[in-house]
Amino acid sequence: MNPCGQCGKRFQTPSSLKMHQLTHTGKKSYHCSQCSKRFCRVDALKSHQRIHTREKPFHCSQCGKTFGSSFNLKRHQKIHTGAKPFHCSHCGKSFGDEESQNKHQRVHTRDTTFHCSECGKIFTKGGNLKEHQKIHTGENQTGVLKRHQLTHTGEKPFNCSQCGKDFSQSSLLKGHQLTHTGKKPHRCSHCGKSFSWVRDLKKHQRVHREEKPFHCSQCGKSFNEKGNLKQHQRRHSGEKPYSCDQHQLIHTGKKIHTGEKPFHCSLCGKTFGWSIHLKRHQKIHTEEKPFHCSQCGKNGHWQTSDGPGHALA
Repeated sequence: MNPCGQCGKRFQTPSSLKMHQLTHTGKKSYHCSQCSKRFCRVDALKSHQRIHTREKPFHCSQCGKTFGSSFNLKRHQKIHTGAKPFHCSHCGKSFGDEESQNKHQRVHTRDTTFHCSECGKIFTKGGNLKEHQKIHTGENQTGVLKRHQLTHTGEKPFNCSQCGKDFSQSSLLKGHQLTHTGKKPHRCSHCGKSFSWVRDLKKHQRVHREEKPFHCSQCGKSFNEKGNLKQHQRRHSGEKPYSCDQHQLIHTGKKIHTGEKPFHCSLCGKTFGWSIHLKRHQKIHTEEKPFHCSQCGKNGHWQTSDGPGHALA
């Protein structure tokens, strides 16, 4: 067996190892003439092109089912042979494919992450991993293409029955509907705080890790959210992309003139013009003080540009 020096994955032949190593270099020399998508291996390009031609040249000799890639055919044939070459290192149980083996082993390790055996990408949900793996297998890419095309047409076919808001994807609608139910299924393992969206949980967890992965190339200042970095960079460029009918203000500036306050506190009924002000206010009810002053040790409800602000009466 030939191991990869970067990820440890093993291959039967040196040529297979060389082809695999291209995935680490990031070089993609082969491009599709129909959609311009690029690939690091010529075999991956050929497999991808079958999405456009809908060609399925790989046939199962036992049941006649056809597949777009040899990988899918081999995985399918294990159903007929009963072969289970993958074994659990903890209990010895056998499986027909590596994906099933990895899924089972999480029972022993309590690992809640899902790894793609092809490229190593990590997911927090098994369903997201399965959807991702279709990129490698070429399966059901028409659905992915249709979702992408909605970004060009502006079409939003998914409608919320409670508030009438429209969305381009069903997943976005489902996430939005949680705002009506109040359900927050994504919980922080550090502090117990819950969120409706997994992306909000990931942003929040950076506070615990003190992680600021977004860096300003001009002054070196770091931020924990990409949006905060973009807003900061406008200080350097002088860019003001949002205009108000009466003044040159940010996009919420119209609320200053109209007096509109669309954000309501569900606990006391107080209204606010900006969602950030509502969130800051709600911490008064929860008595949450997530920001700690490094100079005096006092905890505060919110954070200023210079550090944590103290709770105000």
